[in-house]
Amino acid sequence: MTRTLSASPVSRRALLAGMAGGAAFLAAPLHALAAAAAADPVFRHGVASGDPDATSLVLWTHVASTAPVEVTWEVADRPDFARILKAGTTRTDAGRDYTVKVLAEGLAPGSTLFYRFRLGSAVSPIGRGRTLPVGRVESLGIALASCSNYAFGFFNAYDAIAKDPAIDFVLHTGDYIYEYGGPDGWGETVARTIGRSHQPAHEIVTLSDYRTRHAQYKTDAGAQAMHANHTLLACWDDHESANNPWTGGAQNHQPDTEGDWAQRRAASIQAYYEWMPVREPEWLAAAGRTRMQFWRAYRFGDLALLHTLETRHTARAEQIDYMAYAASIVDDASAERFRTDVLGAPNRPILSPALEGDLEQALAQSVKEGQPWRIVGCPMVIGRVVVPDLSRLGVLPDPFPRLAAARTPQDLAKLAADPHVSLAWRGRWALPDYTDAWGGYPWARERLYDLSRRAGAGDLVFLSGDSHSFWTNALADAAGRPAGIEFGTAGISSPGDFLESGFGADTARKLDRAYADHIPEVKWTDNMHQGYVRVQFGRAQGTAEFVAVDTVLSRDYTTSVIRTDDFRRHGSSVVLAVKDGSGVS
Repeated sequence: MTRTLSASPVSRRALLAGMAGGAAFLAAPLHALAAAAAADPVFRHGVASGDPDATSLVLWTHVASTAPVEVTWEVADRPDFARILKAGTTRTDAGRDYTVKVLAEGLAPGSTLFYRFRLGSAVSPIGRGRTLPVGRVESLGIALASCSNYAFGFFNAYDAIAKDPAIDFVLHTGDYIYEYGGPDGWGETVARTIGRSHQPAHEIVTLSDYRTRHAQYKTDAGAQAMHANHTLLACWDDHESANNPWTGGAQNHQPDTEGDWAQRRAASIQAYYEWMPVREPEWLAAAGRTRMQFWRAYRFGDLALLHTLETRHTARAEQIDYMAYAASIVDDASAERFRTDVLGAPNRPILSPALEGDLEQALAQSVKEGQPWRIVGCPMVIGRVVVPDLSRLGVLPDPFPRLAAARTPQDLAKLAADPHVSLAWRGRWALPDYTDAWGGYPWARERLYDLSRRAGAGDLVFLSGDSHSFWTNALADAAGRPAGIEFGTAGISSPGDFLESGFGADTARKLDRAYADHIPEVKWTDNMHQGYVRVQFGRAQGTAEFVAVDTVLSRDYTTSVIRTDDFRRHGSSVVLAVKDGSGVS
């Protein structure tokens, strides 16, 4: 996202104890699985596993073929496949874009498994996957990932996740692909310098386009390594279809030139289900669901519930465009009316009633069973990121002299597109930094917090994506009651928003500091890096480590942990630890 007044063309954005097979998992050579990913051209897009439950797991690959074929799959308890546990054949053809996706069932709970595919004499790379544990579980390690833009750089953070021994599962909260392309596409300037221009070489709109883009992303070595080594838990955000979608359209969809939105959305969803290791609706316990109803509940024994959200296609109201209201915001009173009557208007949803019902039931069951942790996989930052008065703080110039000097609508439009002006303008009127995130839907956010409180679960841990920044947030509802905590991840390769908006490194750091110092819910944020968050849950406490890669412009990279936050259970709440030993809820 760029922080302009109008809708932006670019979106902002210890292993499980008690699990069977743990010794084999530790003994398996992590780098060996990563290195084998592109061994055979028939399986040049690698392998993946995902969407597990206690006794089944989705297995995925793609085959290079031009005719229908039968593909064999095998699951073993060791990487040498000396003992095959499950095997079968499945057919693929052009109707599935020659992707192969099977549900391996009848597996042992909490087991580490190895899988591969065969087509004639060709054998795929070996993948390693996990089913969910049951019973007593002492710890859980999750890699939080988001925003992997092929054009902006190599997916080095994925490679680092593949090699991280503390990771049990990968939670990807969306923007797995991006729709932009062509000579004017976002990131193309960088892409040309490193040889990663998007294919097809235009913005993707058709089913063929989306399939080609997914296939390109699956050729990245880091992506193949991550998928080969870890089972994926996924939800989508906007760029899997188009920037900033809602139920009736998208900011980055122009019907006059790009056709019907519903057809484009259907194409994007079909390609997603073909190219990702996610369950088809008929593989779900809940009958009658559609592909669009893409949310999941994962249970990690007696330790944790993780529930993902679908926030784009099943309920979302249209985003508020600041430009449509900017002329009417002239003083504190009019700004308050805008916050209350426009942004805060009732019945502007993000979550569908069906999702809300599933979530409330899952949270209530988790509380009843005494699980310590209730985790929400959230595509967007939910914390109240209300821009501080940056001109008063001396971080940005006062925007009003330039706005007052504008003489034409064109002058105002240029100023609205200037992040220095638009961000300072938002700060003067205490407005959310971005109306596409939860800050643009306060009614929907309160509805979610009320839902969790009714379930007895006002102690949620949100793991969020979209923003291209790292975050540690202490959440509260409108009445000031604690609502949980949030950790947000930077992009895998997508650039930090302040830097990408042209603020410069020094100003970007000052903006990060101003957000942390002057936004009550924000305890720390960083938009200077790419990477992932390593979140580890114990029985009563946990840690979030923010892992940065030093570059995405070369495959040679190093990682560093730039911050560690501790959190813990405190009665019926979850709190962030601070130096004096107390907590911030």
